[in-house]
Amino acid sequence: MNLDPVRMLAPRLQSMEESATIRMAQKARDLASKGVNVISLTLGEPDFDTPEFIKKAAYDALQRGETKYTPVPGTLNLRKTICEKFKKENNLIYTPSEIVVSNGAKQSIANICMSVLGPGDEAIILAPYWVSYVEIVRFSGGVPVVIAAGIEDDFKPDASKIKEAMTDKTKLLIFSSPCNPTGSVWTEHELRAMAEVVASHPTCLIISDEIYEYINFESDHYSIGSFDNMQGRVATVNGFSKGFAMTGWRLGYMGGPQWLADACNKVQGQITSGAASFSQGAAVVALESERTETIEMKKAFLKRRDLMLSLLKKIPGLKVNLPKGAFYVFMDVSHYFGTSNGSVTIANADDFAEIMLTEAHVGLVSGSAFGDDNCVRLSYAASENDLNEAANRLKNTLAKFS
Repeated sequence: MNLDPVRMLAPRLQSMEESATIRMAQKARDLASKGVNVISLTLGEPDFDTPEFIKKAAYDALQRGETKYTPVPGTLNLRKTICEKFKKENNLIYTPSEIVVSNGAKQSIANICMSVLGPGDEAIILAPYWVSYVEIVRFSGGVPVVIAAGIEDDFKPDASKIKEAMTDKTKLLIFSSPCNPTGSVWTEHELRAMAEVVASHPTCLIISDEIYEYINFESDHYSIGSFDNMQGRVATVNGFSKGFAMTGWRLGYMGGPQWLADACNKVQGQITSGAASFSQGAAVVALESERTETIEMKKAFLKRRDLMLSLLKKIPGLKVNLPKGAFYVFMDVSHYFGTSNGSVTIANADDFAEIMLTEAHVGLVSGSAFGDDNCVRLSYAASENDLNEAANRLKNTLAKFS
């Protein structure tokens, strides 16, 4: 007799949503496997290869015999290097014991949520948000409290809304800057307003997701944990996937107060233990580099952003903001809700993404997965030829809808 998955699977898993970005990327691959020429702009992954000097550093680490288990929070050498990076680039002062290296920034965020949240504890999540925040909070037993802002506010909720949402159950505030999915960057003034609100709350810790720090086009990067009133109140999360094009290396890290680092160390020690040894050896070299390849990659993304915006603005009905970082455009497509081409009707953002995949053969991700039902996310981490062709397909396909 086969086991009944409905009875076997834990309730926390039955209520968990699949990652929308991964789901749409798979749909695009499935369509492509049938011979369809699909341009997938779904995943948040640089289309650049890892720089050669980082690959060589991994090879050298292997040759040195760095193939064994590492300490759960990471090698001491890498944690010292991360402390130096935090101090030099972010004005953050951590000791190596306050750093926990993980298998990607996603695991760092999960470690923190599992360490802090209990049943009924609330986590304020600023929307639009990265797709996994809500599910990680729920999986940790917490309650997501979503505070949203639309395109007219550059997708950044005002500090007064954050204050209104806080209760005696609030334990976390989670946001990213530069932001996935919007590309918005929080200014120093906006961060200080947020910090002032959080500083007055006795039990709220901030998770500041700064994974896109190095892809910031038009302003300085500010870490909220560097403000005087935020000492001991922030977990700063970062990693190597975006800025160093190391997505497959699975390496992230967090810096936070000692009690939190100890807790994350305990959680990670029971789930994955330490990250790969040779990846950590390469990460030290990456952080100690002069960022030449990172700077060139950012220049390429900026050129693509400007190209994509110019193309999208030629499509009637689409509304876009000016993304100041990351490599996404989060466009408002609500103009097309209720329109039809005679065979299919676009009722919402989910329909828009699905129909653009099947009709235009362009892969996008619905904004409903990011907390905004009016938008879709487009990743311009693709060649200029693909971006030009994708925009042309969207324009021609949408011209048939009325």
